[in-house]
Amino acid sequence: MPIPRILVDADACPVKEEIYKVAFRHEVPVVVVSNQHLRVPQHPLLGRQVVSDAFDAADDWIAEQSAPGAIVITADILLADRALKAGARVLSPTGKPFTTSSIGSAIATRAIMADLRAGGDQLGGPKPFAPADRSRFLQALDTAVVAVKRSG
Repeated sequence: MPIPRILVDADACPVKEEIYKVAFRHEVPVVVVSNQHLRVPQHPLLGRQVVSDAFDAADDWIAEQSAPGAIVITADILLADRALKAGARVLSPTGKPFTTSSIGSAIATRAIMADLRAGGDQLGGPKPFAPADRSRFLQALDTAVVAVKRSG
């Protein structure tokens, strides 16, 4: 039976407090992964992994730790793909799950947007993070933790 744990791509994660709330409620360990020292509350369920500032060091560490039972929180589509391939569940900070059936189109869209930006097109960034995103994330993470616990 996979043991649930939450791996957080933390450098730009806007929902760390929500992650802690769900982790405490379900007694699930969390590893906060970053390129720099971040403040993490002192709690036995919360761990911190500071990686080098090398390109993709946090992503590489998270991908290596991803496995069935892991729930990865990231907005990085390429990391999401790597984690899914390792058997983890993946959520964006807005609560949108990345799945094996949706990741291909997300990668394709990312590539198209990168090509447009490289061609000089002015594109808007992501929508501002809203309270509804925070609420949707809380519900999605709670659902994911329950699903991992039941999958055994």
